[in-house]
Amino acid sequence: MSFVFNYRIYTLLLVIITFLSACQFKLKPNEEDDHPTHMSVQRYDRLESRYLTTGDFSALQQMNTTYPIQTRTLIEDMLQLGEVSDPEINSKFLNFYQDTTLQTVIADVQAQYADMDDINKEFDKAFSTLKTWIPSLEVPLIYSQIGALNQSVVVGNELIGISLDKYLGSDYAIYKRFGYSPSQLQTMKRSYIVPDGLTFFLLSLYPLKQFDQRPQKEKDLHMGKVMWTVNKAMGEQMFNTDFTKRVDQYMKKHPNVTVKHLLESEDYSLF
Repeated sequence: MSFVFNYRIYTLLLVIITFLSACQFKLKPNEEDDHPTHMSVQRYDRLESRYLTTGDFSALQQMNTTYPIQTRTLIEDMLQLGEVSDPEINSKFLNFYQDTTLQTVIADVQAQYADMDDINKEFDKAFSTLKTWIPSLEVPLIYSQIGALNQSVVVGNELIGISLDKYLGSDYAIYKRFGYSPSQLQTMKRSYIVPDGLTFFLLSLYPLKQFDQRPQKEKDLHMGKVMWTVNKAMGEQMFNTDFTKRVDQYMKKHPNVTVKHLLESEDYSLF
């Protein structure tokens, strides 16, 4: 399975990463310090669904009080509906999702993702492995949302947001109406939630400095290092590109190189 990386989307995500990193909210860790993983995706999408399908004001209140960063990111940055302080923003938010297509998407998300135990276990396994390689790694809070078919993942310090509406299956009829390419459709399914989340989380921690000025080869190799790490953390080869293969060959020839050093280094002369 190959992965096509869209650098325009990467740039958009960097903007969101910067916004989230600048927020002064202190997020709670998922577990106590002696249990750093045992991941459980926070079901923000269920509150969102309740408000957007029934107008349940108590669901909206909980979105704003329990998930203030998530709500602000969704409304202001992803949907670009205005500022959350706007007195009319709740009505704009509700009305935006009254579109027939989006109402169908909301219902399909709730049906397909009634249970996410498998995804919780995959995140738990991957982050447990990453913690053994990078002990200083802060385990993020992960939440699910319904993002109106735009960004798949938003990331920031201690936070990963997964848009379940972008993972309804490669053969999902609504996707075909929006003209997604075959390579994009191959990654728009349940099995890519964890690898995509891990990929963009690691990119937020280990960004390529001066990204716009770098040659294409270095951009591709940087992505290859992150994807290789995700493959190893999951114990499954989700990403298979020429650049992940180069990284794999490099790591086999240099067994003393740690994953942390691999991700931090920007010397691409040996690949």
